[in-house]
Amino acid sequence: MTTQERDIEPKERRFLALLGLPTLALALAITTVTTYLPVVAREFAGSTLIIGVIVGIEGLMALWVPLVAGTWSDRLRTRLGGRLPFLIVGTPVIAAALVLMGVVRSLGLLALVAAIFFLAYFVAYEPYRALYPDAVDDEIAGRAQSTQALFRGVGTGVALLGGGLLIGLTKAAPFVLSAMIVLVATAAFVVVLARRGIEERPDRADDGSLRAEAGRLRDLLRDHRSLRTFLLANGLWELSLGALKTFIFLYLTVGLGLRSTQAALAIGAAAVFVLGGAAAGGKLGDRFGRTTVLKWTLPVYGLGLLVPLVTTSQLAVGVVTPLVAAGGGTIMSLPYAILQPLMPEEDHGALTGYYTFSRGIGTALGPLLAGLAISAGHSALSGSQGFQAVWGVCSLAILASLPVLRRLRRQEREACDA
Repeated sequence: MTTQERDIEPKERRFLALLGLPTLALALAITTVTTYLPVVAREFAGSTLIIGVIVGIEGLMALWVPLVAGTWSDRLRTRLGGRLPFLIVGTPVIAAALVLMGVVRSLGLLALVAAIFFLAYFVAYEPYRALYPDAVDDEIAGRAQSTQALFRGVGTGVALLGGGLLIGLTKAAPFVLSAMIVLVATAAFVVVLARRGIEERPDRADDGSLRAEAGRLRDLLRDHRSLRTFLLANGLWELSLGALKTFIFLYLTVGLGLRSTQAALAIGAAAVFVLGGAAAGGKLGDRFGRTTVLKWTLPVYGLGLLVPLVTTSQLAVGVVTPLVAAGGGTIMSLPYAILQPLMPEEDHGALTGYYTFSRGIGTALGPLLAGLAISAGHSALSGSQGFQAVWGVCSLAILASLPVLRRLRRQEREACDA
């Protein structure tokens, strides 16, 4: 299925740039946590399974917090709109938790602070993310998500590169710097958007309880097969990404024996291709269809992930890295744009929470399964101390999503023909 493409107006470009600012800051924060919290946790826990459980708290929070916060933001009416108050409340908690992660010295406290961070992150992020379907036309949704993915890629790249360089100096440095950036970027966004004006959303005919909203969401899922299929597909994509981002730094430093600075530079170089994949994926998705782009991207991406599983050759891993990174960027940019046209206008917040619920399935299972695979493969993959097994988990999730994607494409065609 193709999507009619129109040019983005200059005013829309400026607005998309403004909307992307919190994405950059929050992506930097969560990447710092999911990538370098395992490095800190490894001082207290030698088990990769325990590390996976701690990072997997992100997924557990994603299973319910976004649904509550997103639905609540649909109902809330303030001078700043229904979305911004959640960002304003959650950001200071995010920053405080980041600072604490760098200074706590016990595994239990680290897990508690991580839980607080992920809770605040989803309270802030889900209502903010719902600003996209509130204010962005469906005709440019793919490029809007591509723009957001670029900001997310920049934040991710800065966190990976900067954190890798800083963590060699002191464990607290990446977390403290991330906290400062989150506070400054979010404050700037809120001030500018408040001055620009908050776009009003249509009022709901009813003002039901959270239980009623949960029932409405259940009804939407019951009546729309494509939403159920999307849940499974996006869960698998996020499982792959969640497993990789949790253990990529340890794979490079422990598995391949790189120094922290070398690992940081390697990840920073890969981030360039992530940005390229995100930019190209959104534009191609608007022109040829978002599921069509994934149809051709996912098989190549999934097979590319197998290369680091079967070899520890730094040359082979380096050759396949641009392909894998570009595929990851495409997956970052398109799923939400696939979901956006399926959203009833009055349920943007609730279905934005549903999107992150689908992500939560993957982000909970990805680190856990990767940690199990590393432990199980420690002997068979002794050359990398078992860390090669991460790539097998990532590849299996992507390849398993191919028949699900075909089903989603078929349902899209049937919806168009109806």
